[in-house]
Amino acid sequence: MKVLLIKDVYKLGRAGDIKKVASGYGRNYLIPQGLAVLATANALKEADHIRETAAQQRAILNKEMSGIAEILSSTVLTFNAKAGETGKLYGSITSQMIVDGIKEKSGVEIDRRDIESDPIRSLGEHAIIVRLTMDLIPEIKVLVLGEGESAPVSTPDEEVLEEEEVESESTSQDEEDVVEE
Repeated sequence: MKVLLIKDVYKLGRAGDIKKVASGYGRNYLIPQGLAVLATANALKEADHIRETAAQQRAILNKEMSGIAEILSSTVLTFNAKAGETGKLYGSITSQMIVDGIKEKSGVEIDRRDIESDPIRSLGEHAIIVRLTMDLIPEIKVLVLGEGESAPVSTPDEEVLEEEEVESESTSQDEEDVVEE
């Protein structure tokens, strides 16, 4: 069955595209949800108009969501969970838990279906993709620690600063020793 997409459909195409899809998918999902119409002669005449309108709406939406994408890309979530000796969790970190963590940490509300990840079942650092629009797909960092562990406090930049401060203190002490002699 050929359909004309009215709205962008993730992993299928953009608005104005003509796609061949399975009959059941078109009849039971795309058409009832208002995402597509049958590709008739009259509908095909509208394809260019739909494409232009969708491109304008997409540009506006991307501009609005770019601020949220920047916030999300700098977000680091930390979860503590029970784990076995091999680092495998007894439970899992679900997409709903990630959404709740994002809302708590940055105040941004996201639908759990926009998180592109299977449940996290192991300790360590994981990169999670958040699908805001078809063009904006920021990546957040999720750190899963064992129960009782704490997140590293300093970043590599801070460690470099601490080393420089220690070096400057030791050189000033050396200067004092020279003055005293």
